[in-house]
Amino acid sequence: MPFVALAGLRPRSAAAAPLLDAASAEAKAVNYGEDAATASGATAGSRCANCALYQGPEGSTEGPCQIFPGKAVKAAGWCSSWAPQM
Repeated sequence: MPFVALAGLRPRSAAAAPLLDAASAEAKAVNYGEDAATASGATAGSRCANCALYQGPEGSTEGPCQIFPGKAVKAAGWCSSWAPQM
């Protein structure tokens, strides 16, 4: 059987991105909160999980965000950069 390289796949042992600290300056700059229900400025129904910038898999509790390279955010979170998925 020939060997086929799969580009873009990370080994299972690769560490997950660290969770963004909601108290950090970068989080505060966009009013990020780990719970959209209590985040200042969040509109009903908006949360990281349904944002166009969120890159976590569907059903995950956290995942990467384009706003915070190298960091994960809570799927239930929200920030002022929230944009609807198209």
